[in-house]
Amino acid sequence: MSTFALIPAAGTGSRIAAQAPKQYLPLAGRPMLWHAVRAVCVPPVESVFVVLAPEDRGFEKHDWSEFDGRLEPLYCGGETRRDSVYNGIVAAMGAVEADDWLLVHDAARPCLPRKDLESLMRETQNDEVGGILGLPIAETVKNIGKDEGGVHRISRTEDRAQLWLAQTPQMFRAGLLAQALKRARGTPTDEASAVEQMGLRPRLVVGSRENLKVTWPEDLAIAESILQGRS
Repeated sequence: MSTFALIPAAGTGSRIAAQAPKQYLPLAGRPMLWHAVRAVCVPPVESVFVVLAPEDRGFEKHDWSEFDGRLEPLYCGGETRRDSVYNGIVAAMGAVEADDWLLVHDAARPCLPRKDLESLMRETQNDEVGGILGLPIAETVKNIGKDEGGVHRISRTEDRAQLWLAQTPQMFRAGLLAQALKRARGTPTDEASAVEQMGLRPRLVVGSRENLKVTWPEDLAIAESILQGRS
C-alpha cells in the first residue's frame, strides 16, 4: 500500500486579480505551486501528480529539478476542481492502485507545515473512510441575506461550536475518491463533500492557521512572511 499526492492546478485564480495564473505567482523566489509541491513531496509520499489545464504553458517555464523523478504533470484539468481531481486520478491509475492513499492538496496552500501533514497521515492511515485537515472556527459567523434595496443584512448567528474550516490535504483511498467524485451531485468544492454524499463521515484532524489558502491579494504578503520566516 503506497501514498501519493495530487495537486489540482488548472484554475486561473480570478479572485486574486493577477495577470498570471495564481499557482505561478512568485513567493519567496519560487512560484506558489513549487511551495505546495514541496510541502507534500516528502516521505512516505512516492510521487506528486500536478493536474494542469491542457493549454498550460507556465509549468515548463519553471525549474522543478528538486523533485526529479517524483513529480509528474498531467495535462488533463477540467472546468471545475471536481473535474480536475477526477481526471487526474484516472490519468494516474497506471501508477496508483485503488487501495493506495491519495493526498489531494491545494496549489494555493503553499505554507502547509510538515507537522500538520504528519498528523493527518498518522491519524488517518488506519481510518476506514479517510480524513482532512481542518480548523475549528474562532470567529462569530453570521448568515446573511439582502433586503429590498440590495443591502446585506444579518439573518442569524450560527453556532460556531459545530463549524470547522476545511483545509487540505484531504486524504482518501484513490479508488473510493474516484468513485465519490464520479457520482457526486452538484459541484463539490472539496473532496470530502463528495465522499460525504456517499453517506460516509471523513475524520477531521486539527491543522493550523499557517496553512492558509491564498485567495485575496493581501494573502500573498502573509504567505511570503511565513515562508521567509522558515528559511
